[in-house]
Amino acid sequence: MAKRIEFSVTGGPDVLNYVDFTPREPAEHEVLVANKAIGINYIDTYVRSGLYPPPSLPSGLGTEAAGVVEKVGAGVTHIHVGDRVVYAQSALGAYSEYHCVPADNVAKLPNAISFEQAAASFLKGLTVYYLLHMTYKVRPGETIVFHAAAGGVGRIACQWAKALGIKLIATVGSAEKAEQAKRDGAWAVINYRTENIAERVVALTNGEKVNVVYDSVGKSTWLASLDCLKPHGLMISFGNSSGAVTGVDLGILNQKGGLFVTRPSLGNYITTKQLLQHAANELFSMIASGAISVNVPSEQQFPLKDAVRAHKTLESRATSGSCLLIP
Repeated sequence: MAKRIEFSVTGGPDVLNYVDFTPREPAEHEVLVANKAIGINYIDTYVRSGLYPPPSLPSGLGTEAAGVVEKVGAGVTHIHVGDRVVYAQSALGAYSEYHCVPADNVAKLPNAISFEQAAASFLKGLTVYYLLHMTYKVRPGETIVFHAAAGGVGRIACQWAKALGIKLIATVGSAEKAEQAKRDGAWAVINYRTENIAERVVALTNGEKVNVVYDSVGKSTWLASLDCLKPHGLMISFGNSSGAVTGVDLGILNQKGGLFVTRPSLGNYITTKQLLQHAANELFSMIASGAISVNVPSEQQFPLKDAVRAHKTLESRATSGSCLLIP
């Protein structure tokens, strides 16, 4: 028997249960991974709460982990038993000691990257990769706005942007997080609890505003994000930690300069095993070179059985960077 986290009803963190289960055999084109470190992502709280309902209940949770391939299903030729791997696009159930994953969604993990580094950075790092290179191709010297810059995605974005020569304006919710964003390479920082985001962006850009805003916050930053954009600018809404953006009158995009809005996700962009390994290699080279640091403090690494406490900590906004579950 092995252990995993599952839930039978949607709701708050307390719906998560630590249970026994028997890992199944990998199906055709799947691999069974013995997880060594499991990534916790804000989207996991949306699934648990029912905002993004799971396909059925009871359900596992989580889509990201790093570990060692235990078994290989029929038809898998590019991944082998014993390979160190990482994945971020599995079916729900990564909060587990073992998980079956489509082989095409698994990337090989170089020895230079630890399981903890990989699980802490893979979904978030791939997200930053597609945001900066695919949804909108940022250019050296360009100024951008990135919300929630002290979170897991935001911290990687600050570091990656600096490495690319991009001036990233970070928004954060406390003085401590402002200092963190500066350490991570943000060009300028806005504390949205004490400063007006749009007014500060106008001032920082000498009235020009920016071509693109990256917004994972959602409801509470929607209008401020639009007000940061130049005419024909692009608002990239890739999350909704403050609530979903709903009931939008599209006329507002006209009023504010003929703006564009997109709501992307990783699955829209990383669509083949070749793209996945390429994006993974770009991320791993950034980590191996030291341009991106993804070391997770011990107080943000939780035993698998403590998933309830991990979710409560994440939702309290008390964390900086990534959180992990350790089987």
